[in-house]
Amino acid sequence: MRDDKLLTRIAGLLRQAEGTDNEHEAEAFLAAAQRLATAASIDLAVARDHDPALKSRAAPITRQITVGAAGKRGLRTYVQLFVHIGRANDLTVDVASNSTYVIAYGFASDIDAVEALYASLVVQMVAASDAYLKSGAYRSETAQRVVVTGDGPRRRRVVEEKTLSPITARLNFQSAFAERIGARLMRARDEQRRHAMREEAPGGSSSTALALRHKAVEVADFHRAESKARGTWRPSRASAGYSSAARKAGDTAGRRAKIGVDRPLGGARGALER
Repeated sequence: MRDDKLLTRIAGLLRQAEGTDNEHEAEAFLAAAQRLATAASIDLAVARDHDPALKSRAAPITRQITVGAAGKRGLRTYVQLFVHIGRANDLTVDVASNSTYVIAYGFASDIDAVEALYASLVVQMVAASDAYLKSGAYRSETAQRVVVTGDGPRRRRVVEEKTLSPITARLNFQSAFAERIGARLMRARDEQRRHAMREEAPGGSSSTALALRHKAVEVADFHRAESKARGTWRPSRASAGYSSAARKAGDTAGRRAKIGVDRPLGGARGALER
């Protein structure tokens, strides 16, 4: 069930975020886009709880979304961004072993909203990390990773420090960016949910809370029945190295992100350097 009017309104809010130079206005527009998506999701959940006919028509679905071509480095940060946006919009996500695509489980309108947000945010994430690398700020920084040295009884794990490479800087930057965006969207979602519950009759049982619980259970049951995923996906690998400086820069960029939706959904995305 696709709501083109909802997507148009979300797109308009994201374009307003892109069009302002005021950091606080950009934050407000992005938060408004997430609250709008959450409000529509709540409305559908409550309606389905009260209308058996609608419940039979609007059921969870799966959708596969391409992230990037096989062999490209850094796709895990793209996936991480999608997963964070999905969590803020009631999706469960399976990830391909090579991170080239994800499979989203949830209601169609929620998946539509996540794709719209992701199409905007992934471009912003790559552009911000490009600017960070071009600034050269990472060159004076280091990265740490855990390595194993020695054999037998002498075998031990030590922290190795090395010069921060461009790819390690990018991966750390984009990972922190994705985490910050996820926190921003979750905050907007929770605010909208609290608002919806406050609007209900005082002292009465919360039909919103009940509908959201029913929805969460339905999506979880659907995922359990349909998913063929094995194991647990992790957002990053220790071998990439950890850089607090690059992560701080990525977190700052995630806080300041101004979002645009000029790209078509499913369009090719920038590849990371090898």
